[in-house]
Amino acid sequence: MTMQCRFCGNNLTTEFINLVNSPPSNSFLNKDQLNEPEIFYPLKLFVCDKCFLVQIDEYKKSDEIFNSDYVYFSSFSQSWLEHSKKYVEMIVKRLGLNGSSLVAEIASNDGYLLQYFKQIGIPCYGIEPAINTALVAKQKGIDVIENFFDAALATKLADEGKRVDLLLGNNVLAHVPNINDFVAGLKTLIKDKGAITMEFPHILNLIKQNQFDTIYHEHFSYFSFYTVNKIFKAHGLNIFDVEELPTHGGSLRIYATHEEFKIPASDSVKLMLVKEENFGITKIDTYSSFSEKVEKVKNNLLEFLILAKKDGKKVAGYGAAAKGNTLLNYCGIKKDLISFVVDKSPYKQGKFLPASHIPVFNEDFLKKEKPDYILILPWNIKSEIIKQLSYIHVWGGKFVLAIPYLEIL
Repeated sequence: MTMQCRFCGNNLTTEFINLVNSPPSNSFLNKDQLNEPEIFYPLKLFVCDKCFLVQIDEYKKSDEIFNSDYVYFSSFSQSWLEHSKKYVEMIVKRLGLNGSSLVAEIASNDGYLLQYFKQIGIPCYGIEPAINTALVAKQKGIDVIENFFDAALATKLADEGKRVDLLLGNNVLAHVPNINDFVAGLKTLIKDKGAITMEFPHILNLIKQNQFDTIYHEHFSYFSFYTVNKIFKAHGLNIFDVEELPTHGGSLRIYATHEEFKIPASDSVKLMLVKEENFGITKIDTYSSFSEKVEKVKNNLLEFLILAKKDGKKVAGYGAAAKGNTLLNYCGIKKDLISFVVDKSPYKQGKFLPASHIPVFNEDFLKKEKPDYILILPWNIKSEIIKQLSYIHVWGGKFVLAIPYLEIL
């Protein structure tokens, strides 16, 4: 059966990458589940040769992923909190927000960002389908609508007088199965002069830096600015500014509003389109050669781990991140090569990684075991991790990165 493009409906025939089969990357297991069967889903991406949207076939339904067992809490990363706080300070100034404004965040998680609007007295609410993260936000005194955002919810909120001056979403655009319905909802929920900001990983960096481990079942789409611009235009929204951010291995933040509002686009918009064109974002060859580069990463990491094992060295992982699970499962790595993983989040400690069944411990375990090598799985926050674990040099421990290429620090 031919799959159709999520945005333009074109038949998809070009494969971008096939990472074979794996369980959803955030489906951590408890001890009892280790003896039970696990469900594996194909992890294969296509690229549309008409609008260049890179996308996954929706094997796993989003309501099965963002359920009450969802384990990703944004507040456990210090650098992400700092990023969010800076954004709030910037956007309040830029849009002149005050006590009579209204702000909403889609996928507000545990209130990691909205808490900063609340602290300065700007009314806000979150939209969040995962029950356990929404609960944490409510404990911070933030209003949360426990639901998936779509055009129907946007209409309902608009009818209730909840249209907003600012609608934001960080790393949510990729999680949306029906991109047209979602973007139509964005337009409905902002006031006549309201603004939208969205942050999402930039596919240009994914290709350039071999960041295939950011591919998971939760991510239905992978965007270039060229494609996002096309999607927003199709729904009467004008992207008037874009910024490049260092987060998540290189992201874009777009600023949009109603087309009717006629805000001229900044130079950054034109420059970004030129940058992408020069990179080859509208050429199908740019996408079809990606698989080869990914295979090289896999072979180099396996070679390193097997040699370390032969030399009697102990390798541990740091950060039980979703991207780490994509990497480990694509490479077929189990606990014979990486004995354990350490993570800050108490929601993950005591659990086991999906498919690889590598156990997750707290940092004290690392200090006790003193591994020779620590493979940093969330490479996007490597500086934060290297600083936090600088004491491993006392016993001669070294850090290892697998992406964009194998590196021993």
